[in-house]
Amino acid sequence: MSARLRPMLEGDVVRAVAIERACFPTPWTSGMFVDELVQGASRQWFVADSPWGLVGYAGLMEADTEGHIMNLAVRPDARGRGLGTALLSRLLDVAAERGLRKLTLEVRPSNVEAIELYRKAGFRDVGRRPGYYSDSGEDALIMWTGDLSAHDARTIASTLAERASRALERFHLETSRADIEPQTHDGLILAIETSCDETAAAVLRDGRDVLSSVVASQVDFHSRFGGVVPEIASRKHTEAIVGVVDEALETAGVTLQELSAIAVTQGPGLVGALVVGVAYAKGLAAATGLPLVGVNHLEGHLFANVLADPTVTPPLVALLVSGGHTSLVHVPDWGDYHTLGSTLDDAAGEAFDKVAKALGLGYPGGPVLSKLAMEGDPAAIRFPRAMMHSGDYDFSLSGLKTAVITHIEAERAAGREIDLADLAASFQAAVIDVQVAKAVRAAKECGVTTFCLGGGVAANLALREALREALAAEGVRLSVPPFELCTDNAAMIAAAAHFRLWRGETIGPSAEAVPNLRIG
Repeated sequence: MSARLRPMLEGDVVRAVAIERACFPTPWTSGMFVDELVQGASRQWFVADSPWGLVGYAGLMEADTEGHIMNLAVRPDARGRGLGTALLSRLLDVAAERGLRKLTLEVRPSNVEAIELYRKAGFRDVGRRPGYYSDSGEDALIMWTGDLSAHDARTIASTLAERASRALERFHLETSRADIEPQTHDGLILAIETSCDETAAAVLRDGRDVLSSVVASQVDFHSRFGGVVPEIASRKHTEAIVGVVDEALETAGVTLQELSAIAVTQGPGLVGALVVGVAYAKGLAAATGLPLVGVNHLEGHLFANVLADPTVTPPLVALLVSGGHTSLVHVPDWGDYHTLGSTLDDAAGEAFDKVAKALGLGYPGGPVLSKLAMEGDPAAIRFPRAMMHSGDYDFSLSGLKTAVITHIEAERAAGREIDLADLAASFQAAVIDVQVAKAVRAAKECGVTTFCLGGGVAANLALREALREALAAEGVRLSVPPFELCTDNAAMIAAAAHFRLWRGETIGPSAEAVPNLRIG
C-alpha cells in the first residue's frame, strides 16, 4: 500500500490539528478547519493518508479567477519522501480544472524547503508583508504564479505529477512503522463485536494503540447446554451491549464526539448475534454522524497479528481457526485475500467441543482437552488424519470426531476406563498434524516468509509450537497473537476497520449482517 491523496473530511480535523501543532508556532484550531470545510466549492482541501495515519494536507481558497494556497503541511517525521510535491501537484491540478488565472501564497522566509518547492512549481517572489507572523514578528514572503492560464497550470502540474506519483508509491516501500509515529488522538475508532457468544467493544487509536478492550462472555449461560444456543446469545448481546460500549469509552477516556469512526463485525457468525451489534453500531453512527465500517470477523483475527506485532506485513499465509471456521488464506497484500482451503464440515473448535461433550467435560471443550493433552501420550491412539494427503488445502474433521466418539463408546461398552489424557493428546495430535502439514505446504508454494495464526484455537499451545517448529525448518516466521487477542474481541475488529477506513470503505444505514460473509 502506498500513501494516497483524497479530499479532507471532518473526521480528519483532529489529525490535521495535530500536524499543525507539530509544524507551526501558531497552529490553526479545529474550528478553523471545520469552518473551511463548510465553505463549499470555494475551498478545496486534500489530505495525504497512509496506513500510519494522516501525514499531510493542503488547502486552496478560490476567489473569482484567483486562488490562494491557504496551507500546505507534512508531518515532520514523514518529510523528505515527496509528499509535499504530491500535495502541491494536486492543488495545481485543481487550479487548472477550475480555470484560475493566478495562485498566491505567503511563506516564512526562513522556510527554505517550502520556498524551493514553490519556486520549482513556477511561483516567484513578488514582495513581503512586514511583521506578518505575530509569534515572531517575521515578515511573510509573498509568492505568485503570475498570469496562469489553464494551459500553463496544466504544464506546471504535469512537471510535478510524475514526481508526485512516484513519491506516493515509494512512500510505503521506504517507510516502516518505526519511521512514522502515531499521532496523539489520531484516528480513534470504537469497534463492536457480537458474532457469537462474546459481547465486546474496544477503542483503538491510529490502528494499533488499544485504549480499551472490554469483553462480556456468555460461557456460563451456554455451558449448561453443551454449546452456544443462538437465541440465548442474541438476548444476552441485547442485554450487555450498552454497558460494554459505555465501559469501553470510559476506560479509554474518550467520548463519542472525539471518535473518528464506528466499526462493527458484519459477518460471518450467528445471524441473530450479528444483528444486535450491527443495529447498535448503525444507531451510534446515525446519532453521531460518524462513518460506519463493516468488518469481516476473520479479517479481524488476521489483524490481531498486526496488533501484536506491527512489523507483520504481506505477503503472508494465515491459518484462521476458531469455533466455527478453519481457513487457510494467502494474503499477497492487505485487503487481497485468497482462500486456499477451508473446512468441509466441522471446524477445529467445533470438533474439540463435540469430543469434550462426548466425554462429559463441558463447554467450551478446547481449553479442557488441551490441558488434559499436556499430560497424555499423543501416540497412544492412532486416530485418522483426514485429508492429510488430499492434494488440496481443505480440511475435514467430522470423520475424526466420529472415530473418537466411536472409540469412547467401544471402550465404555467393554467396561474399560478411558485414559482421558491419552485420548485428548491423541485427538489433538490428529487435528494438529493435518493443519501443520497443509500450513507448511501452503507457505512453501506461495513463497512467503511470514505465516500468521489467528482465531480462538490459536490459543492452543501444542498447535503454536508444532507450527513454529515446522515453519522454522522452512525459514518461515510464525506470528501468533497473545491469548487475549485469539478469542473474539473488538480490538482486532478496530484494527481491521482502521485499514478499511483508510481505503474509504464504509457501509450505510441499509447495511445488514451477513452470517456467511467470506474473506476471499
